[in-house]
Amino acid sequence: MPSNTTKAARLRIVTSVPEPSQLDADEACEICYGTGMEIVPGKGARTCECRQRDSHSSFLNRVKLPKRYENCHFHNYKPQNPSQVAAFSKATTLTMEYPAIDQGLLFMGTVGVGKTHLAVSILKGLTERGFTCLFYEFGTLLKEIQDSYNPATKASELGVLAPVLNAEILVLDELGASKPTDWVRDTMAHIINSRYNDNKLTIFTTNYLDERKREKEETLEDRIGVRLRSRLFEMCRTVEMSGHDFRRSQNRER
Repeated sequence: MPSNTTKAARLRIVTSVPEPSQLDADEACEICYGTGMEIVPGKGARTCECRQRDSHSSFLNRVKLPKRYENCHFHNYKPQNPSQVAAFSKATTLTMEYPAIDQGLLFMGTVGVGKTHLAVSILKGLTERGFTCLFYEFGTLLKEIQDSYNPATKASELGVLAPVLNAEILVLDELGASKPTDWVRDTMAHIINSRYNDNKLTIFTTNYLDERKREKEETLEDRIGVRLRSRLFEMCRTVEMSGHDFRRSQNRER
C-alpha cells in the first residue's frame, strides 16, 4: 500500500494542474479559450475541435496505433480485385458480428495489398463498439521486450507483455518479419499460445504465404515453425490477398 507521504505527493501533483482559466493566453485554444466548448452563432454550443484532436491523440496512444495508420478506415479502402473484395467482406463481418465470432483473421499477401489497412480498420471499428484493442508491429514488440532486459529500463518483460496477453482484441502486424531465432520463436509461442488458451481474438498480418511462389522464397511456416502455423489454423481464418503494391501505384500517380 502507498504511504501517506506518497499519497500526499500525488495529491500535490494533481492539485497543481492549472484550471483552464489559469492557462496563459498563448497556451489556450483560440476558439474555446480552454473551456472545451465552441459557441456556434445561431446553433448553440458544441465540443471544440481542440478536444476532438485531444481525444483522437488519446485513442492513438491507448491502442498504440502508429500515426501513419491514423487515416486507415473501411470507408477509404478500395479493393482492386476479388481477393481484396473477399478480405474486405471478412473484415467488416468480423467487426460487426464480434463477439459472436470467435476466430480471428490472418491476412497473408505481398507488400502493399492492404493487409494492415484492413486490420487497423477492424481495430478502430471494435474500439468504437467499446472493446479493448491493441496494435503492435511484431518487430516493435520484440524490441520492447529485449529492451526490458536492461536493468536501467523501467518496464519489465512482464510489464511489456501483460497488455499484449490481456487485450481483448490484438492486432499483431508483420508476423514472421523478424529473424526466426529460438528466442523469437519462443516469444511468439508464448504470445500466441497464451491468447489461444484464453480465447482472445487476434488479427495477424504477414507478408509470407503458405506456398512458395519461387524456389528460394520462405513460407510462413519457415518463419514461425510448424507448431505455431498449425495453431494459427485453429485461431484464425486465413485470408490470402493478392495484387499490386498500392503504395507504389500511389507514388506513380503523384
